Amino acid sequence: MKIEDVRRTGYSMPLTNPAYPVGPYRFFNREYLIITYRTDPAALEKVVPEPLKVTDPIVKYEFIRMPDSTGFGDYTETGQVIPVEFEGRKGGFVHSMYLDDEAPIAGGRELWGFPKKLAKPRFRVESDVLVADLHYGSVLCASGTMGYKYKPADHDAVMASMLAPSWLLKIIPHVDGSARILELVEYYLEEVTIKEAWTGPAALGLFPHAICDVAKLPVLEVLSAVHIKADLTLGLGKVVHDYLKD
Repeated sequence: MKIEDVRRTGYSMPLTNPAYPVGPYRFFNREYLIITYRTDPAALEKVVPEPLKVTDPIVKYEFIRMPDSTGFGDYTETGQVIPVEFEGRKGGFVHSMYLDDEAPIAGGRELWGFPKKLAKPRFRVESDVLVADLHYGSVLCASGTMGYKYKPADHDAVMASMLAPSWLLKIIPHVDGSARILELVEYYLEEVTIKEAWTGPAALGLFPHAICDVAKLPVLEVLSAVHIKADLTLGLGKVVHDYLKD
């Protein structure tokens, strides 16, 4: 293979058999259970990087079912998003993500800088309850429940939350183990169509684990919950801060 061929075709590893295809990345019937809770402000300050600013001691714990997505397939994901502010704009810092599919793990980390790790999240309906949990190996690390289609949610408020900016800390190491890329990345959800949006009573439990450390942002009080089903495109990101230069 010629050098020019490597430059032309190389966008991911392995070179001749990439872990994921080129986008755009469109999701159909993407289903969310988002439980918003109050946590320890000191714990948040330890994990949110400047120049992002913590505005309130709040965390959004998300369980997401993605049964039909271009390039990434059928998978389930879970993790924590922290409401923050950047340059006067409010959005979310994606702190942790756990999922069960190699393609979105590789693509998410390489393209955007999503903090994705391999684990076993689940998302389902049991009678009149929406049930979701996260296992790392055989160990339960998170458990969330919500009354199923209990009460319609405010469509405009849900849409506004989905269209807000999100930020990621992208870290790619050099061959000597030092950081070669260390960037704050901003991205948006695009072409969003909300099919359903519900709210209702919810509960969330987070349990200590050495590697899957979601419990380090403890649940002090559950504030609200929303169940959403939507079609959307995951927009590619842009660098808004380079930690190695700025």
